[in-house]
Amino acid sequence: MEKATLNYDTFLKLMLEQLKSQDPTDPVDQKESLAQLASFSTVEQTIKLNSKLEAMQQRFSAVEASALIGRKVSSLISGETGVVVAVDVAESGSVATLNTGKTISLSDGLRITSA
Repeated sequence: MEKATLNYDTFLKLMLEQLKSQDPTDPVDQKESLAQLASFSTVEQTIKLNSKLEAMQQRFSAVEASALIGRKVSSLISGETGVVVAVDVAESGSVATLNTGKTISLSDGLRITSA
């Protein structure tokens, strides 16, 4: 995902330059300028919120995955079965390493039982 490269300060500088260079006989509508400012602020806050939600989701995935260690799991796709000895959590998905040395993706669907 590409990150936004402009921040609120940059937007205000651009807006100030726009106001400085406008034609004094035909000024920019103040309502339009305020609407642009409000829209940019909303977009900036949405980007910040998405970033925080992504971080929270990663932490939740790690906590959820750690609860599988020591549990017996079976992949509903491959049928691979074993006791989870480690879990790798990545942005692309989580992978459990079994006591058999095999790995299974946690996104494939699992049956979890006590070891």
